[in-house]
This record gives sequence, structure tokens and C-alpha cells, in this order.
Amino acid sequence: MQAVQRIAVAGATGRVGRHLVDVLEARGHDVVAMSRSSGVDVVTGDGLAAALEGVDCVIDAATGPSPDRDTATAFFTSAAQNLHQAGERAGVWRMVVVSIIGIDRFTAGYNAAKLAHERAMLSGPIPVRVLRAAQFHEFVAQLVEWGRQGDVSYVPKMRTQLVAARTVAQALADLATDTETAPAPGSAGTSILEIAGPREEDLVGMATLLTGWRGDPVKIEGVSNPADPDRELYETGALLPGPDAILAGPTFEEWLDSTS
Repeated sequence: MQAVQRIAVAGATGRVGRHLVDVLEARGHDVVAMSRSSGVDVVTGDGLAAALEGVDCVIDAATGPSPDRDTATAFFTSAAQNLHQAGERAGVWRMVVVSIIGIDRFTAGYNAAKLAHERAMLSGPIPVRVLRAAQFHEFVAQLVEWGRQGDVSYVPKMRTQLVAARTVAQALADLATDTETAPAPGSAGTSILEIAGPREEDLVGMATLLTGWRGDPVKIEGVSNPADPDRELYETGALLPGPDAILAGPTFEEWLDSTS
């Protein structure tokens, strides 16, 4: 049986964070749910010192407020610096951060910002484990809504291996609570793991499946953005997991069935 830990979750009300809080509490851990709504802001540092008192591990599941690379980078690097500084003072001995598979190949947008986030986290004084995840099942509905124009939704062409947010939360909880020695600061080669769903999916196909399952008459049309310097990476499999990745269900179809 694992020892009970006091674990802080940054972004506790977000897509992964809310599952993390639930998973950790179900396992008997003492959870500090950190979010702006609870008075803790990882970017400004407000409330952070008090929240981290007595905390053993921090899981950073906070998401940036904008897809713009510069805005998101400023958010993530400030948050990383504040978490390390406040965490070191509080005696935190490990941090775990959720990231995105394949981002070391991207140069633009949110993916580039997440790479800056990883580097800022791994260069700090507290040992860090990074879990790079594939796109979440919930991501499909979000893209359908973003691309909706009248009776058509324009969804980006993308090869991916969709994974459930709760599955990612369970893996993050495992990393936070295992009894193995944490990696040394900066040892990125042994600190980065990957998690994805059980099989490769085509995003346009999954969007079509989703709207059919919902009875939504919107027509799904796959598109490429020629202005995006990373367009080919999305379409040629840069977001797919490597051979050593953790592969875990449910599939997108199984997940849809479970939400009905």
C-alpha cells in the first residue's frame, strides 16, 4: 500500500485536473486543489505559498489561456518559475507535469509554448516528471465547435491516438505517488514519458463519428492551414506516440458509449 501524501494539483478545475482530484482522493491522498477560483494563481503567485504548505508533490495540469505562442509561453514559464520557487521553500520533493506528445518537433502556437513549459519545469531545483499525452477524447468536440460555420464544421486534418482525460489523470497520479527515486533536476532523458490511446485515429473521422452519435446534422470537412508552419506535422503523424509509450483505453468509441 502506498503511503498517504499531500498532493497539490494546479489547474484543479480543468479537463485533467478535476479527474486528478477525484482519482487522488479516491486513493486516500490529501489533495490541495489549486485554481484561480480557489484563490491560488500560479502565474502571479497569489496564494501559492500558503497552498503548498506541507505538500509532498505538485501536479501541474494548468492550461494556458490562449493558443497564441507568446501569450501561452509567458503563462507557462511564469507558472513554472513560481511553482519551483514556492515549492522549494515549502519542501516539495517532486513535481509532475502534463504535456503533449511530439512537441519537440513543433515551432508555432500552443505546442511550442508547451515545449518552453517543459524546459522551464525541468530546469528548476525540484525533480520533475513529464507525462506527454496524446490529444484527449474531449478535444474532438471542442474542435467541432471551433470550426463550426453554419451547417459545416471545418476540422483540421490530424493523425492522432486519442486518449481519455481520466486515463491521463490516473497515469499522472501513478507518477506522483510511486515510491521510486525521482529523477535528478534537468535529466530530461529519464523524466519524460508518453501516454496515448490504444489505436491511431483520424481526427476528421472521429469528428464525423461524434456528430453522428449526437445526431448533429453538421457536415464535417477536413482542412489544412497553409499559413501554419507545422501543418505537415499534424498530418504526417508527429503527434503519434513512440514505441515505449503507455497505451491505455478506452477507445474514442468506447468513451462515447460510456458517456451516454
